[in-house]
Amino acid sequence: MRSQSEGRPSEARSRLLDTATRLFYAEGIHSVGIDRIVAEAQVTRATLYRHFPGKEDLVLSYLNVVDRAMRSQADEALAAGLPAAGTVQALGESIARGIRSPGFRGCAFLNAAAEYPDPESPVHKAVLAHRQWFLETVTELLAKVRETDADPAARHFVMMRDGAMAAGCLFDPALVCETFLRGVERLVQVHATTDDAGPVGSEDAANPPTR
Repeated sequence: MRSQSEGRPSEARSRLLDTATRLFYAEGIHSVGIDRIVAEAQVTRATLYRHFPGKEDLVLSYLNVVDRAMRSQADEALAAGLPAAGTVQALGESIARGIRSPGFRGCAFLNAAAEYPDPESPVHKAVLAHRQWFLETVTELLAKVRETDADPAARHFVMMRDGAMAAGCLFDPALVCETFLRGVERLVQVHATTDDAGPVGSEDAANPPTR
């Protein structure tokens, strides 16, 4: 007979990962030491190293948690059964909700990339893998709107998203989200109707409000 705990992560591992996720996102990865994580998770260092051989392993697990959460958001938008254009806008709305959420500190992956700039770092590679997944997801959606120029349109979406995530923790989140969502709406409109006369990523595509 299988025990109830078989196949489940241990309570100590979950506490460690939950604590690390909260602290790494709120305060930065390099600024949070192992001793702090151990103390707040109420485990021993031996317990931590039993589950995570080193801090880098804990960082990679933290990024995996964030990656799964973002994939879940994308899955929700896809599962709503909207037309492709509506799905792109729903994805934008989910990003805006994150920016408006309490404790928002920008994109966890962009933050991690800033702390791990070495292209050979496993953490940096994890960031790039996540971003490639996101770009491919948006590209596939925009290709359903109009296959031509889906790649540049998707890159434009990602750049607007990156800008909104960076600005969202510095300026008024409501204004940032309004600007971002207007840009997404306009991008989808231009992509759906533009022929080969001009690039989707033109100045007109984002149509940001002036201040």
